[in-house]
Amino acid sequence: MNKVFSKIIIFAILFLATSCSYKPMFSEENYNFQIDELILSGDKDINKIIDRKLKMIRKSQNSNKRKFSVIVDSIKNNEIISNDSKGDPLKFEINILVSYKILENGKIILKREIEKSNIYNNKSDKFELDQNEKNITSNLSENISDNIISSIINLNDN
Repeated sequence: MNKVFSKIIIFAILFLATSCSYKPMFSEENYNFQIDELILSGDKDINKIIDRKLKMIRKSQNSNKRKFSVIVDSIKNNEIISNDSKGDPLKFEINILVSYKILENGKIILKREIEKSNIYNNKSDKFELDQNEKNITSNLSENISDNIISSIINLNDN
């Protein structure tokens, strides 16, 4: 009985896993626009993530696509939010501000600012604290990149 049941479970898992058509939202390369130029200034870690995310919709072979230029300026601030009775930090906040402009034929068609922040606890292990800060920065930057792509998609739909 156990062998039959386990075979049914394995078959069901394989069937469900292979029949799922999951695709990440911004990984598809069939956009009907392209980014001709990407100019980044500000925080290099944030810019590296934005560059990686926007690279997938950079120059393509199709000349029929709408062409945009994107100018991005990023700033990251780390602040101490609260201290304990000794004055040691208890909580920190990472705040990322990205202002961007989308240009078409040298003319600004969209100008926006996106601000994302996250509060996190201090850790006694400074390496772990540093890794936590890097993960938070990466997640916030990816989210901002997705917002930039979404705003271009919305522009292109009009």
